[in-house]
Amino acid sequence: MENGSLWKRLKEADKPIVLYGMGNGADKVLDHMEKLAISAAGVFASDGFARRQIYRGFPVTTYGEAKARFGAMIVLVCFGSSRPEVLENIRAIAREQELYAPDVPVYGGGIFDEDYRNAHREELARVRQMLADEQSVKTFDSVLAYKLTGKPGYLTDCQTMPEEAFANILCLTEHESYLDLGAFTGDTVAGFLKATGGKYDRIIAVEPDRKSFVRLMKNTAGLENCRLVNCGVGSRYETAAFAAGGGRNAARAEEGERITFDTVDNIVLSRPVTYIKMDVEGQEAAAIAGAAGTIRRYRPKLLVSAYHRNEDLFALPLQVKAICPDYRVYLRHHPYIPAWDTNYYFVPTDPLRSCQTHRTVV
Repeated sequence: MENGSLWKRLKEADKPIVLYGMGNGADKVLDHMEKLAISAAGVFASDGFARRQIYRGFPVTTYGEAKARFGAMIVLVCFGSSRPEVLENIRAIAREQELYAPDVPVYGGGIFDEDYRNAHREELARVRQMLADEQSVKTFDSVLAYKLTGKPGYLTDCQTMPEEAFANILCLTEHESYLDLGAFTGDTVAGFLKATGGKYDRIIAVEPDRKSFVRLMKNTAGLENCRLVNCGVGSRYETAAFAAGGGRNAARAEEGERITFDTVDNIVLSRPVTYIKMDVEGQEAAAIAGAAGTIRRYRPKLLVSAYHRNEDLFALPLQVKAICPDYRVYLRHHPYIPAWDTNYYFVPTDPLRSCQTHRTVV
């Protein structure tokens, strides 16, 4: 693994540094560059998005205009995408320029740099040791290398498709009781149904954003034994501020409308679940804490997003294993730049006990 720090490379840059993209990711990259006294030379966006905008004092150009102005440059990708045409465009630019995709947390502060890695070396080593297969170890090493270097190639080298995890790790049956945390508009419910051939015992889909919840109701209409819950999930029952908006990034916030947050243990009503998916916009640790009773009692298979916060790569598996030590732990990264859609999968050592013996209805 290459250990050269992206931020060290940028401090020593002998070419203009140009950001590709705007928004929250670019804000975080620029803020950290300013902290390190690293200067940006410009900003460009994909064709059709430039539109003569001004972003943080920079005229937003196209890549072609930036190339004509700067020639050889360092390009920093400051947005996330899984769309094949976008990923191919990034690869095309990388064939012409020195290109990086800086790793900045979706939620929380700080940067996963060499100092952060060194401060958490022990936890990272513990998690790497507990991984259950070679692909998990490869993914762990590659994601860590990417976080330090910002080189997207590390992500490409380790990526697998979601179908591989369904087939080889989760091994879902026709008798699953599924809890979907962060159901959005029902896309992950649809993925679950595809993986089980449309057969299941029970579905509980939880989504806090009201606009997304309306679409979730529409997209799951007609499903039997399917219960929808419009709330957030956390470590305890409470009301708290929530930044809504109808998108995937709707999340708990310092300000916003106040909504109900509840625990998994309360939501499942002491009834068995066999599979839980957690993609709750940086609240995964709180959701796990609020699911401790359910995890201990039923030992469900778990899919837990591992990319929202810097600590997620090591803290979340340690938290789950502290609750239920006999889980096997897997890690996968699905096609995405930056390291979003990186997930931990937890499977009980006796899957028959949690996958096939509990048949339930709503």
